[in-house]
Amino acid sequence: MTITLKQVRYFIAAVETGQISLAAMEMNISQSAVTAAIQALETQIGARLLDRSAAGVSPTPEGARFLLRARSIEAAVEDAIRSPLASGMAQQGRIRVGVTYTVAGYFLPRYFARFQRLYPGITLDLSERPRVEIEAGLASGDLDLAVMLVSNITDHEELVEETLFRSRRRLWLPVDHPFLKAPEVRLADVAREPYVMLTVDEAHQTAGRYWQKAGLSPQVIFATSSVEAVRSMVAAGTGVTILSDMVYRPWSLEGQRIELRAIGDPVPSMDVGLAWRRGQTLSPPARTFASFMSVAFGGGAT
Repeated sequence: MTITLKQVRYFIAAVETGQISLAAMEMNISQSAVTAAIQALETQIGARLLDRSAAGVSPTPEGARFLLRARSIEAAVEDAIRSPLASGMAQQGRIRVGVTYTVAGYFLPRYFARFQRLYPGITLDLSERPRVEIEAGLASGDLDLAVMLVSNITDHEELVEETLFRSRRRLWLPVDHPFLKAPEVRLADVAREPYVMLTVDEAHQTAGRYWQKAGLSPQVIFATSSVEAVRSMVAAGTGVTILSDMVYRPWSLEGQRIELRAIGDPVPSMDVGLAWRRGQTLSPPARTFASFMSVAFGGGAT
């Protein structure tokens, strides 16, 4: 089995933050995904890389030695992004990039900053727009690329999509909710609870599709475009919700804890990726940005 770039990056993030949960937040993935990746890495290497305790994680002697190699691997990837991608390409130019609200707030900033450091001659003109306007902008040529929720795209004939990563949806609960002790939680169980519905980036429409497929409807007590409002209401025990791990944070603005629970029924993931007009020849800067994003996620989602 081959060691993946994602495993290496998750391991580095865990060591640098000292917490699996913080590493997961930094990488915009679930805590269980980080844990599974590091465990698989330890199995492949044949050595324990992290000491785990209530205080967090720290590298074992073997882990400290592997960390040096891991950082060399990450540096080599940075070079790979710069040199092969730059071969024969002008590293000057401007790219018009559309982004959706959730991507702008919970995903893009760290990659935007990293791209700017690597390619100071390329300017990213970011434009936050609703999905419908982004699709129209790509089709008309008003936008070169988009970083968006590709799982929401409707115009599959006109657009090409590349999924970068998939963020699973799970149930958010207050710390004292009985579902945390239940052997399994199904959508039918959630349907009996007061529900806080997020509406931004068509979240309510996506939710409506999997609720409808299950033949159920949530008891919506409040619908809002604010993720922080949802977070606060769930933490306070007003209601529950199902949202993606990408927007999850364990604390509300008031400092109250929010817990996660998997759902026993099929619930689609929220997929983030790139989109551009089918048949379009991307400019050299746009190709560089697209390749940078793809390499940053180990070649895209599986």
